[in-house]
Amino acid sequence: MNIALYYAPITCALAPYVTLTEAGANFDVRPLNFRKNQHLSPEYLKVNPKHKVPLLVVDGKTLSESIAIQTWIARTFPQAKLLPSDPWQELQAMSIMSWCSGGIHPFLARINSPVKVCDAPGAEDSVKRLATGNLMELFKIADDMLAGREYFFDHFTAPDAHFFWCQRRARQFGIDFSGFKHCTAHFERMEKRPSVQKVVAFEKSVQDQFAKAA
Repeated sequence: MNIALYYAPITCALAPYVTLTEAGANFDVRPLNFRKNQHLSPEYLKVNPKHKVPLLVVDGKTLSESIAIQTWIARTFPQAKLLPSDPWQELQAMSIMSWCSGGIHPFLARINSPVKVCDAPGAEDSVKRLATGNLMELFKIADDMLAGREYFFDHFTAPDAHFFWCQRRARQFGIDFSGFKHCTAHFERMEKRPSVQKVVAFEKSVQDQFAKAA
C-alpha cells in the first residue's frame, strides 16, 4: 500500500501527520508552499480541486478532509487504537474531531485572515476580537472535558491530535490559556509525544527549506 500525505506547515494537516506516525504507517509527505501558491497549481488542483490540505493519497486514490482521513487511518491500522473500540465512544471521538474542525477551526481562520470574513474598512480588529471571544468559550468547554483526564479518552486517540493542532494554532495567535489548566496540561503532554516531536521537527525543516527558496 502506497500512502502519501499532502501537507503544509502550520496547517491542520499536522493532525493526520501525527496520527499516521502514531499508527506506525509507512508514508510519504509531500509539502506544499502556500506562500508560492503551490496549492493552486494545476498539478495539485488536478488531484484536489478544493486546493486545501490535508490530502491523503492511497494507491492513487485521494481522500480529503481531516476527519475522513483520520477515520481511514484508524480503521486501516486498528492495532494503534486511534479511535475507541466501543461504538458509542467511537462516535464521541468523531464528534470531538467534528467540533475541532467545524467549531474551533473557523474562528482560528478568522484571526488568521479576517478580510476573508469582512472586507469593510477597519473591520479587521473587530473580526479578530469576536473570534477570540468565541475561542475562549470553546476552549473553556474543552478544559471541562479534559478535567481529570490525560487525553479525551483513556488513551491517546485521533481527537487528541486534532485538538493539539487547534491549541497550537491558537497559541501562535497569542490566545491566553492561563485560565485553562487542563488544556495546557494536554498541550504539554502532547508536546512530549515522539510523534508530535517528529512532526514539529519536520515542520521546522520544511519552513527553513521554503525560506531559502523564497
